[in-house]
Amino acid sequence: MSSLGTDGGGATYNSVSGDAVVVGPLLMAQHIEGIQLPPAAPAAPPCQGPPPTRVFVNRTEELAGLRDAALALAADPEPGVVMVVGVGGVGKTQLVAQAVRRELAQLFPDGRLYVDLEDHRRDGAVDLAAVLGGFLRALGVHKDYVPGRLAERTALFRSVAARLRLLVKVDNVQHAPEARALVPPQGLLVVTGRRALPSLLMDGAVLIDVAPLDDRAGTELVRRWYADADEGTATDVVRLCAGHPLALRAAVEWLAARPQLTLDDVVRDLTAGRYGTGDDGAREAMGVAMGASGGAAQDGVGASGGPAQDGVGEAVDAVLDAVVAEVSDDTRHLYDLFGVLPGTTATADLLRAVGATRVDAGLGELLSSRLAVLVESADRPQRYRLHDVVRAHARQCARALPEERRRSLLRLVVDFYADAAAHGDALVLGARFRIQPPPVRPLAELGAQRALFTGGADALEWLDAERDNLQAVIRVAADEGWHQEVWQLCESLWALYHSRKHLADCVESGLLGIEAAQHEARPDVEIRMRNQVARAAYELGDLDRAEAQLDAAAGLLELAGDPRLSGVVWESRGLIALARGRSEESPHAMGERAEEARQLFERALAANRAVPDPHGVVVQSYNVAQALVAGERWTDALGVLDEAAEVARTTGDEPMLPRIDLVRAQSFVGLGSLDRAVAATVAAADRAASLKQFAKLDQALELLAALADRAEDRPLRAACEEKLRELRRNMGLEPPAAPPA
Repeated sequence: MSSLGTDGGGATYNSVSGDAVVVGPLLMAQHIEGIQLPPAAPAAPPCQGPPPTRVFVNRTEELAGLRDAALALAADPEPGVVMVVGVGGVGKTQLVAQAVRRELAQLFPDGRLYVDLEDHRRDGAVDLAAVLGGFLRALGVHKDYVPGRLAERTALFRSVAARLRLLVKVDNVQHAPEARALVPPQGLLVVTGRRALPSLLMDGAVLIDVAPLDDRAGTELVRRWYADADEGTATDVVRLCAGHPLALRAAVEWLAARPQLTLDDVVRDLTAGRYGTGDDGAREAMGVAMGASGGAAQDGVGASGGPAQDGVGEAVDAVLDAVVAEVSDDTRHLYDLFGVLPGTTATADLLRAVGATRVDAGLGELLSSRLAVLVESADRPQRYRLHDVVRAHARQCARALPEERRRSLLRLVVDFYADAAAHGDALVLGARFRIQPPPVRPLAELGAQRALFTGGADALEWLDAERDNLQAVIRVAADEGWHQEVWQLCESLWALYHSRKHLADCVESGLLGIEAAQHEARPDVEIRMRNQVARAAYELGDLDRAEAQLDAAAGLLELAGDPRLSGVVWESRGLIALARGRSEESPHAMGERAEEARQLFERALAANRAVPDPHGVVVQSYNVAQALVAGERWTDALGVLDEAAEVARTTGDEPMLPRIDLVRAQSFVGLGSLDRAVAATVAAADRAASLKQFAKLDQALELLAALADRAEDRPLRAACEEKLRELRRNMGLEPPAAPPA
């Protein structure tokens, strides 16, 4: 017999939310069944990666090698790795794209994932957590369910992909661990790089070496692009370009835009070195970009580099000099901007904001010349990037700009991102406590044709899409000594770091923010920056590092004017105290930690009341109640929660109500009142569903199923478990059922 809400006279009731009352366990189960969930993501498998071109020659041996390796590995239940190696721009990515179109797509029907690691590489290291986060979302996992830590994302990726035959394509791999982290549980990983990685070969990876085109294949390619070309002249172009497909394409595209010239003119000008820079530094930079260096010494072996490589680099450099010398002034300005940009991609809005004119026409000319490519992305607006070989050339050209001009362009870039991030933060987190003033430039001015984003969800997507560029901008601003912009960007990006759990980014930028605050003699800013680093370290499980940052921040509190800065430090200390208590086995130790946390949260609460900051009051009251529950002071916790809920309802702080209800339910459990615990948990589920807080809804349903089990209410438990399964399916957490044998 159910023990939920029996009121002496035999009637069974449960107060659900507000004034609603659901009578009987069966009706309670029906209420749970009626909670509206978000629809499941479309069942279409991901189809990522650059598309194949229509014109493709030779590479017969390489395609056969890819096909044979894929067929052999597809028949093996264990995952496989293929390594495609060659100099930069030689056509590795296009080779894989052609293989996918011809055969590989059919071998791996559950989807194709793609990433270029250069977009996630900083100081030689790749943010694998960010890469796996993108993979999880591509596989249908809702953003609220993507965990913060690399280990957790790795585990979830392997769980979600456990029954999927996936093809994962990864460009610009430099180290073996980068590849190993992205191997699907079943299926095939195809990586491209400039050097072979011996440790992967020892693991059984198949090596495909991609060399520059020989005279015959290169001549065929040129004549397919330029049908009137004389065979001998086409061969001369191939030799002058060292058989490099990127250089050949750029040369022929340049010629196609100038009908008054002939292929003989291209040969004559390249032979005469008319457009050569004669700059050894440029040659060296191109050699690095092409693959003459890079990668760990222990991982690099001979497929690329050496004297032949030097010739390829010089040939590509000469062709790019020729192409860039002949583009329009507006397009050349765009090219220089790409060379100055701290990040790897740019939107048309950014380019206009830094003074570019005729942006659409210029981008079109860069795309048609194969100097730029359109980045494949689900977000809008479209993003553009230079091929990494071309980017090295553009950055070398940008170094020739007057220093004042270069810094003025950089400053426009930094200002654009600082204003955009501040607007995004305001939309995502609302009226939270901020040190910096609102941006002077309105959001409408940052987008020429439409606003960069229109609401909180849209703003968060924009920030996430621009994350790598934003991190690069912070580093450049720090290098240039623009300290105010550094810490303002760091403060604004808390909305992104906290929401999407980019915890490593938060630590990296926060340390730069601390230095900026010290340069500016801003103890208030330093406190905020140290607290952000501490919160990221706390979520990463590094409690010692978090406490060290908070110790330094606490020493500055006497210099801070706003009491809320004291509040954030006490709050973070309280969270760490609770975390340490949970890790200790002794109930007595937990009680001591809980009391320590309560006192810290009370100090944070007092600081927010002094302002007053209603949202801060609600949050810190909620934290106080959590500490009271941890210390088994159930009745005291209920009193604090009632006050917090009243403030939240009065001030419209609806997102805090599901959290309050869940802690209230834990208090009722501690008091042995299962009926009230169930009612509070159902209220939390209702509110979380209406607010689309799906992680909180998951938490509420899991708790409610446990409570129903304790009360032996089988209908309610079954309803919760089914609703929980449906929610997790719709959130992309459960892999599809195995096909029938």
